[in-house]
Amino acid sequence: MERKGPGGLIKNNGWAIGGPKIVAIGGGTGLSTLLRGLKAYTSNITAIVTVADDGGGSGILRNDLGMLPPGDIRNCILALANTEPIMESLMQYRFKEGSLRGQSFGNLFIAALNDICGSFDNAIREISNVLAVTGRVVPVTLEDITLFAELDDGTIIRGESQIPIRQISSNKKIKRVYLEPAECEAMPEALKAIKEADAVIIGPGSLYTSIIPNFMVKGVAKAVHEAAAMKIYICNMMTQQGETLGYDLSDHINAINEHAGHDIIEYAIVNSGRIPEDSALRYMDEYAKAVEIDWDNIAAKGIKVVGDDFVRIDKGYVRHDYNALSKCIFTLINQK
Repeated sequence: MERKGPGGLIKNNGWAIGGPKIVAIGGGTGLSTLLRGLKAYTSNITAIVTVADDGGGSGILRNDLGMLPPGDIRNCILALANTEPIMESLMQYRFKEGSLRGQSFGNLFIAALNDICGSFDNAIREISNVLAVTGRVVPVTLEDITLFAELDDGTIIRGESQIPIRQISSNKKIKRVYLEPAECEAMPEALKAIKEADAVIIGPGSLYTSIIPNFMVKGVAKAVHEAAAMKIYICNMMTQQGETLGYDLSDHINAINEHAGHDIIEYAIVNSGRIPEDSALRYMDEYAKAVEIDWDNIAAKGIKVVGDDFVRIDKGYVRHDYNALSKCIFTLINQK
């Protein structure tokens, strides 16, 4: 039975048919949260995901099996999946005892498919088919990359998982991040999706360890810069210990543009809702606070800012309300 969905799209069995071509670039919790909202408005979604993660269960599989880290990929696939709740619980299940303690079943599933299918990208396609994923999830590169950060004092930090830890201990700002190998090639599917997109959405997510690494992969920044798509940045609601303490909106945008080598952001979506006092106090323990909007600097860049109340509290942490965020995104796209 067909029915109208959000934005006036025709829907069949609850899933959007067609709709704008959206590319979402990032990693971590931020990207997967966004995808849960986007799939209600369009089925033409390509999630381009960083593969620089080297911590936790993903890092263990990466070291033991020589495969790309599956964690961020797994979360994005589940966010776009049309599956039963028990299947999502299974894929997110973490073992509590023994040598597998802390490891995710979903990570092991992807690791097994990686071996069966002969490559990481084939494994992602197969699990996406099994879970009836809306759109596509694409690793930004298939190369074994390592993320490095250089601090203001010249200190070099190796490894995505070590960057926030050592930045906190040194209390020096991150000057830049870079990848080795420097000339790693992007997935052709990722570059094609960017070229054909109606909108490219950057973030939300950890600035230096989830978002910017994607633009360090050869061809990605150039593709975004040259694309006819709208380029929308979704800023985090809170500054982040280990990466962005003291950053306002223009600091986030400057970091992305400088690493990309181009001014690639046209619109910024920001939270204008009130952060509950108890949650704000929790973040103050980490010296974090709501990201401030420095209007004069943003206006000078010619970037259009759209604000709304996106506050959702999840286990005491401030998260984006993905339904409100997606509604805002598609209102902006429709107006354009």
